[in-house]
Amino acid sequence: MAKKLRVLTTFKKDYGKLPPEIKEKVDKQVGFLLSNPDHPSLNLHPIPGTKRIWEGYIDHKYRFTFETDGDFYVLRKVGAHDSIKKP
Repeated sequence: MAKKLRVLTTFKKDYGKLPPEIKEKVDKQVGFLLSNPDHPSLNLHPIPGTKRIWEGYIDHKYRFTFETDGDFYVLRKVGAHDSIKKP
């Protein structure tokens, strides 16, 4: 069964601040997460020191974080690599 999305307010706020060309990349990568989470461009990996939070690549500078909750991917944050590491 395919997973669905749940988008946290933090992700929505972060997304709203992104340039249009990065938003397009985010949309593409989230599409891959839903359709093919093994897609190599996602480079998914758990964030060290966490038990449930994962990081995925948007491009060489931008990343997104998510966790799984049952049948959902819960999108948490998106932005420049260093900015998503902040609490």
